[in-house]
Amino acid sequence: MNSETQQVAAPLARKPWLTSGVLGIGLASLFSDWGHEAATSLLPAFLATLGAPAVALGIIEGISDGLSSFAKLAGGWIADRPAWRKPNGIVGYSATALTTFGYAFAQSWPVVLLLRGLGWMGRGSRGPSRDALLADSVEPAQVGRAFGFERAMDTLGAVLGPLCAALLVGKIGIRGTIRWTIVPGLMAAVAFAFLVPTGKRLDTRRAPSFASSFSQLPKAYWEFLAGVFAHGVGAFAPTLLILRATQVFSPTYGAGHAAVISVGLYTFHNFVSAAASYPAGLLGDRISKRTLLTIGYTAGSISYLLFAVVHPTVGMFVVLFGLAGVHDAFQQSLEKSVAADILPGEIRGSGFGVLATANGIGDFVSSVVVGALWSSLNPTAGFVYAAIFSTLGAVIIRRVKTR
Repeated sequence: MNSETQQVAAPLARKPWLTSGVLGIGLASLFSDWGHEAATSLLPAFLATLGAPAVALGIIEGISDGLSSFAKLAGGWIADRPAWRKPNGIVGYSATALTTFGYAFAQSWPVVLLLRGLGWMGRGSRGPSRDALLADSVEPAQVGRAFGFERAMDTLGAVLGPLCAALLVGKIGIRGTIRWTIVPGLMAAVAFAFLVPTGKRLDTRRAPSFASSFSQLPKAYWEFLAGVFAHGVGAFAPTLLILRATQVFSPTYGAGHAAVISVGLYTFHNFVSAAASYPAGLLGDRISKRTLLTIGYTAGSISYLLFAVVHPTVGMFVVLFGLAGVHDAFQQSLEKSVAADILPGEIRGSGFGVLATANGIGDFVSSVVVGALWSSLNPTAGFVYAAIFSTLGAVIIRRVKTR
């Protein structure tokens, strides 16, 4: 390296990755999850006070997740227009905060369904804009740690939300606690509005149409999505891990103590995920994001197989829930940063939208299939199915070529 190149490289190397944009998006994720996860943790009990049938929770979550998936596609098209990214993010965070707050005034479960659906549409549509702004906030060599930081803050909010709900519900009741969620919810919108800069204007060309945005996605990106989807149809919701722990420990400890152990294990899972997210992104910037994502998928496969075959003790479940937390951290931190490496800047928003939709559909399929295998055969069948598809995803991702 000649002296001129060294002079250019030195300032770039010293440029901080924790920019105003990264901090603002991280805080928005922290506060938004803090608020809506507090409400979500109380949702089953709240619906019971409304006299809602047991199936109501499944209907609410299923319809809301479906609407969110479609909103992510539309949000990707919006995010291809740099001037729209920040306003869309502010509206999305505000919509989630206000609709979650609105649960407290609902007198029937269909009203909760309406509010949840609207809030999740806002949550889905803002995602691609947030991710595009986050990728724009740092140098290409720092993308991994930026997404890792955002995922760590998001997961921390998912830990704080239920804890705050548990502390507040005994003092101000369920409706009072749900009303309180407006505070972190609006703080998310404020952090996004005041700390995140407006997106970069890549060029003056007209933004692509909805259809052409997706037709321009590179072949390597579709191969990457195939790996993500293969992994996704195996990687089921972590609530099924809670169910497994509850079933295993109830005969020995009783239903009440088993529930406490299971919630403790899930909290530990989220803590590990939060703690590992930034290091995963940092390593991705220094080694290879694709290789580390492959390792993360493989960690998921190993955890599923071990859940199926190991002797179920509390100590072993601590290890397995921790391994599942590492898997989540690597997946959530590295998928988007690998995507950013592959995608051209002018259609990055659409690419993030398709990625989020693929993950949403995969999560739905995996939870339904694993639940069906669990009920019709046994939990082992569900875990083996999950391990097979998670391994397939790792194999496909390993073959993808990034820039």
